[in-house]
Amino acid sequence: MRSKVLTLAVLGLLVVAATALAKRAEVHLRAGDILVDGYGGFRPEALPERKMIPIRAYGGGKISTVSGKFPPALAELNFEFDRDAAVETRGLLVCTKGKLIATDVPAARRACGGAIVGKGFGKGVVVFPEQDPIPAGSALTLFNGPKKNGNNTVFAHFHIVVPAPTTFIVPIEIKRINRGLYGYRTEAKIPKIAGGYGIPLSGWLKIGRKWTYKGKRYSYVNARCSRGRLQAHIEVSFRDDTFLSGTAFSPCKVRN
Repeated sequence: MRSKVLTLAVLGLLVVAATALAKRAEVHLRAGDILVDGYGGFRPEALPERKMIPIRAYGGGKISTVSGKFPPALAELNFEFDRDAAVETRGLLVCTKGKLIATDVPAARRACGGAIVGKGFGKGVVVFPEQDPIPAGSALTLFNGPKKNGNNTVFAHFHIVVPAPTTFIVPIEIKRINRGLYGYRTEAKIPKIAGGYGIPLSGWLKIGRKWTYKGKRYSYVNARCSRGRLQAHIEVSFRDDTFLSGTAFSPCKVRN
């Protein structure tokens, strides 16, 4: 059960840093010993007030502790996104899970190159009992997947080689929601890495793709600026039942 003490700690220690001059949104969360620092933004920052136009989004973060010890393993990472942003997949190639099974990063990108919508990198560590920590890392790739429940999906793919070569494929449904300022929600359940001894520590992603379909140009991520900012809500769950959440704001400028 999630501790009420930790919930109060999150409410009391949540700090959101974003100003009118900020180049990106930042969120800093703490619950007990655990620290989560995240950032995100988009380009271009000048957007129409009503019409959606193509953008490229980026984001990343790191997990650490006040004590300097390794944090517990990450269990789930959820986001809710501003309704002034939208995902478009019309005419975009689709990748299936079967094409990604048992592939390293280059093989996966060759198999579904036309469906790539995001790239990044993740770092972590494998901590076996009574052994020195083993650094681990992998390039991350987001592939456009088949529709589920009428919603768009992506497959997050990464491949680590310690303690043994292993491919991970995380399916993520981009759910449409109607919750105040939020129009989309994603929920990513992080698989156990190295039998549960793998601990993700940091990562980053850049998301965006443009393509032509039936003579018309499309973009995977699109946005407008109707309120002077875009925002996202983040929820982070760990395998020791620690839970943190917060909201980040990224300013936008209205262009004529």
